[in-house]
Amino acid sequence: VQLQASGGGLVQAGGSLRLSCKASGRTFSSYTMGWFRQAPGKEREFIAAISWSAGRTYYADSVRFSISRDNAKNMVYLQMASLKPEDTALYYCAAARGKIATLTYEYDYWGQGTQVTVSS
Repeated sequence: VQLQASGGGLVQAGGSLRLSCKASGRTFSSYTMGWFRQAPGKEREFIAAISWSAGRTYYADSVRFSISRDNAKNMVYLQMASLKPEDTALYYCAAARGKIATLTYEYDYWGQGTQVTVSS
């Protein structure tokens, strides 16, 4: 599976963005998909995950974002709202073969990341 994240950019605090992740490969629908982010000098952190059927979602605490997927289009999305400067980071989508996962080592494939910068 190859992943290509897009949709990042510069946004003012309080604004919204929708990140997209395009997956290649015929088995996309069988993977759990997740979003992570990494700010400069910090570890990569889990944001949200969605099961292969989209029947289950899981979020990190206090997340203001929503994850969704469209298996027919091989796409996963992260809708972000009420953005804050501390949301500034490189955002990654990832695919895991197993069940809902929140740890980086549980994911088998990673996209290249898309930069989100929130100005105050």
